[in-house]
Amino acid sequence: MLAEHATTVGPDAPRALVIRTAGTNCDAELVHAFRMAGADAEAIHLDRLIERPSQVDQFDLIGFPGGFSYGDDIASGRILAMKLREFLYPALRDAAARGVPMIGVCNGFQALVQVGLLPGPRAGEPWPADHAPDQRIALCENIQGRFCDQWVGIKVEAKSPCLWTRHLAADARVGDPDLMMLPVAHGEGRLVAASDSVLDELEAHGQVVLRYTDNYNGSDRAIAGVCDPSGRIFGLMPHPERYLDWTLHPYWTSLPEAKREGTTPGLLFFKSAVEAVRGVHA
Repeated sequence: MLAEHATTVGPDAPRALVIRTAGTNCDAELVHAFRMAGADAEAIHLDRLIERPSQVDQFDLIGFPGGFSYGDDIASGRILAMKLREFLYPALRDAAARGVPMIGVCNGFQALVQVGLLPGPRAGEPWPADHAPDQRIALCENIQGRFCDQWVGIKVEAKSPCLWTRHLAADARVGDPDLMMLPVAHGEGRLVAASDSVLDELEAHGQVVLRYTDNYNGSDRAIAGVCDPSGRIFGLMPHPERYLDWTLHPYWTSLPEAKREGTTPGLLFFKSAVEAVRGVHA
């Protein structure tokens, strides 16, 4: 599938970094998504970045893929998060401060909330210079107490500043339940906040980006994805990189042909960010 839809990018294309490590299994798909959206994407092992953190400075976008990093020992994303926090946080903080869009999908989202990159510093506050922001949300065991592997309905919050969903929020198909679906595959995807005041704050600043239409895993306020106050750093449990082609839709052969025109909702996430970096929406 990836070879069939290979995309050639120009020499002036934005550069996207995908950070992979032992146990990640969606890094190739994330690279492919960035390339289809017009970026020059490359996957680099976390250990190589730790050896030379300055490599992060060369990239315009950063992706944290899904999978089961380090076997999800202790807890999902925990070891990855601790390595990022201990060895790569200054480089990631500097990238965030200069406005580099970042996305964390599933395991990547789990890691970003433990690092403190999501939901990030409070609105109006700078990125801390000497430590990562405090963790205020977490991804816990699904309310069913089991792994969930299915397609789920999502709702895009139109008032969010999230640049990853700009195309989605403006798309006329956004309310179509047949199209606004994404696959999930996780055992610890239920979003919980430290307090109701944290949730209220996220809502007030538009940091709630996606919600589940049926809240199958019991997340607080049905939240499926959040962003930092700038809208550039975004994390979600569903997998948009697994919905880049219409043939990946769970019942694509039954969809009317008129619905299968243009870009898939999954690819729109990446097009939004890549075009923002190019200055289309600046």
